[in-house]
Formats: sequence, C-alpha cells, structure tokens
Amino acid sequence: MDRPPFDPNKILELVGVELRRGGNPLLNNVNWSIKPGEHWALLGPNGAGKTLILRLATGYIWPTEGQITVLGHRLGRVDLRLLRREIGWVSQALADITPGHVTLLETILSGPLASLGLYEDPDASMVKAAKETAEEYGLEKILDRPFGLLSSGERQRTLLARAALTKPKLLILDEPISNLDMGGRERFLTLVSQLALQPQAPTIILTTHTIQEIGPFITHLITIKNGQVVAKGPLAETLTPENLSLTYDLPFKIERTPQGRYLAYLE
Repeated sequence: MDRPPFDPNKILELVGVELRRGGNPLLNNVNWSIKPGEHWALLGPNGAGKTLILRLATGYIWPTEGQITVLGHRLGRVDLRLLRREIGWVSQALADITPGHVTLLETILSGPLASLGLYEDPDASMVKAAKETAEEYGLEKILDRPFGLLSSGERQRTLLARAALTKPKLLILDEPISNLDMGGRERFLTLVSQLALQPQAPTIILTTHTIQEIGPFITHLITIKNGQVVAKGPLAETLTPENLSLTYDLPFKIERTPQGRYLAYLE
C-alpha cells in the first residue's frame, strides 16, 4: 500500500477545533499549528484533553467543529490507513494492548505493517533493519523475549524502536514514561533526544503533565486546561511560572538546570 504524498511545510494544523459529547464541551476552539523543525510538548493536568487532541489529529475521533490538517492532508479527504503509516505512536495505552506472547523482535517488525502482532512473514531486509534498530535502542540481547515479560522500560523502548523502524514523519509520544522509574524515564528521554537530532528526524509531540519530562529536544510548548488552550509558542517564551500557574491553578515557580531540564515547585 503506497504512502500518500507528504507536504513538508504542513506538519499539523488545528483550526477552530471543538469536540462535544452529549452537549458537554470537551475541547473548545483549539487552534494549533506545527511547522517543520519544531518539536512540541503538550502539557496539562489529567483530563485536560491532551489525548483527545491527539486522537483527533490521527483521525480516530472526529471534531464537532473545525478543520484538521496532518502532513499536508485535510482529514476527511485522505485515506487514513495510508496517512497513519506516516505517524508513529508510543504510549502506555499502546503497551497495554500489545499482545504479550509476541516477541520483542516481532513487535518491532509489526510497525511497518501497522499492526499489533506479526501476521505475515517479513522479508530478510526488514528483519535485518529491525535487528539493527533494536541494537540502537539497547534491546539486541532480548530479541526473543515475549513482550509480556519485558520490564516497563523495555516495553516503551521496544515501542519506540517499532515506531522508528517505520521512519515516520510525525512521532506522537503520549505520556510514554508515566509508568517508568527514574532510570527508565531518563534512558527513554535520552533515546528520543538522539532520534530528534537525526537528519531525517520526525516531528515529535510529547504529551506530559510534568515539566521534568520536557527534554532538551523540545522547542515549543502548548498548555491546555479544561479543553482550552492556555498558552502556546516557543518553549523559552511559554514555559513560565505564570502560564504554569494558570494551567494548574497553583502558584508555581520554575527552575532550569544546567543540563537544560526543568523543575517546578510551589511558591
């Protein structure tokens, strides 16, 4: 199945997007545009609507009002099966539904097939590429281990390798490290940072509810609360105590570490 043509100047655009269910507003007038070379963090409290925005952007749900363009294609006018081959997705939710009996290598190989599990035999070149990708992510010694027996950190690195194998134009990381310990979190963020520096790196969207997870590869930030955008723009201009306090309804202060990471604490 061929991939749709890609417009490199239009990564993602949401215009006047609203989502209502049973008369209740879940998202209200969301406007957001991502340009080439930008990597965004999507920040907000639990239930703010972060994952809803991502599901809209990938066509799994449809807005009540508004227009969405992804990789130059207006949703509703493009074959989503083709478009999704250009989008990588890593999340705890995806880890939860990945078949536990499938091996780590088979899980990585399932990425280009846009399936969970391996239902056809890959060719030798794809197997070779998958093994090389597994080595890049520190997984080469456990290729035959069932996904269900992997640690939480190994699962998320496997899903990241699965997404990287497809060479996506857009990579969505939906709270991928919310279930990891400190070591697993830092290792995952380091791998994503390295991926972001590659010549043909995908545009990355990282959703989180803590600024500690915003790695140095992030260039821009959008914050939402109760389904509405609070602030958006370049990270240095948007990640401020004022915006963070508005987003969480608490008086926050922010510190930046020498390594380019961020800490937040209450005044």
